[in-house]
Amino acid sequence: MTTSEPLAGPDPRRLPSADGPDDWRLFQGDGERREVPFPSAPPWRRFDRPESPNAVVAPRPRPYLIGPDEADVVNAALHLRRPLLVTGQPGTGKSSLAHAVAHELALGAVLQWPVNSRSTLQDALYQYDAVGRLREATLHRDADGTEPDIGQYIRLGPLGNALVPRDRPRVLLVDELDKGDIDLPNDLLTIFEEGEFTIPELTRLPEDHAPVLVQTDEPDAPAPITRGWVRCCEFPVVIITSNGERDFPPAFLRRCVRLDLPEPDERRLREIVAAHLGPAALDDADDLLREFLGRRATGELATDQLLNAVFLRKGGVDLDAGSLLKAVLHQLGEAV
Repeated sequence: MTTSEPLAGPDPRRLPSADGPDDWRLFQGDGERREVPFPSAPPWRRFDRPESPNAVVAPRPRPYLIGPDEADVVNAALHLRRPLLVTGQPGTGKSSLAHAVAHELALGAVLQWPVNSRSTLQDALYQYDAVGRLREATLHRDADGTEPDIGQYIRLGPLGNALVPRDRPRVLLVDELDKGDIDLPNDLLTIFEEGEFTIPELTRLPEDHAPVLVQTDEPDAPAPITRGWVRCCEFPVVIITSNGERDFPPAFLRRCVRLDLPEPDERRLREIVAAHLGPAALDDADDLLREFLGRRATGELATDQLLNAVFLRKGGVDLDAGSLLKAVLHQLGEAV
């Protein structure tokens, strides 16, 4: 038989999906062009677009399970108005905790500051487009002699937005602070203690200058700033995550409430799967749970990897075929 001849009988690689007779493999790798309907994405990988590209919409709440002891620590930070420093293995829900708090307490969309080695306190507070203002000022002088409002060229960053005075606080997620510059935690000390900062470009304005409206994360709600001074009424709900890659200074730790999220046990894993994919998803997942727990015992695995495996199994995917299961449940510490 030549390679161009069809195989006798059904292709053993083609497996029916749970929703019908169609093959679950969208990509065949044979170079043939075809249009195929895409299946529904996992609940945690759906991205609804708002009607307006500038609209600020809180993401669809995802199920979030936390033990009573851990919830008490969260409540302690809320009562004390202190930042909550959350540590734990990847996949234990450190970042998701901020969205869960914002959802349960109806505090709006989470302000997110993903920290990396180039992050600075200045960028988190505000950005000033001096070049844009100079260009527009030149054009205005040539046209009608007016000066553009400086507030149009100042945009508050996530930390700056969190400190805008409001009756109810916003939730600020400072994600992976340990990836930032070694001095960044110390730079935050004064901000966390005083709950205020200044914008030098505005402090230089005349004393009788009217409040300046600066841009916020809400396009239709600029913040009025008087003499460049921003001070919160209610300290924001600050949730800081860390993967433990670096120790923080004692002075910084003293100002935080600390929460270490444990890895979920089998009972909690079952609850998480049921919450995200429905109780029926557990009917055929015992072997995946055992495989996940066995692999996690020898290295780092994230809970969302188990959810990915159960979702594929629910969709009719044969996870035992080839190296698919290994690809889904790979050790996070393995070299690639």
